[in-house]
Amino acid sequence: QVQLVESGGGLVQPGGSLRLSCAASGYTFRLFPAGWYRQRPGNQRNLVATIAATGATTYVPSVQGRFTISRDNALNTAYLQMNNLQPDDTAVYYCTDFRENWGQGTQVTVSS
Repeated sequence: QVQLVESGGGLVQPGGSLRLSCAASGYTFRLFPAGWYRQRPGNQRNLVATIAATGATTYVPSVQGRFTISRDNALNTAYLQMNNLQPDDTAVYYCTDFRENWGQGTQVTVSS
């Protein structure tokens, strides 16, 4: 069955960086898009970034220029490099294959 497993979250100071990973299994990863969403406490889950099977990427304006989504098809893994993190980036981050499959989420906390 399809599995998506996120890792790489943690506590970081404002201005710091983290790299999230999403390890996919149970399907042909390279043929499908991947994306990252985040959910702040009390809020809905919102899209952050996407990467197509072709490698084309999209970002929401609030992370453009700070976050970079990428994929390694040989490792069946998607990444989200997050730089210049701010307190508003605090959330649980989830990866998805846009076929209603989600990982368990990884907590990112930005605080001094």
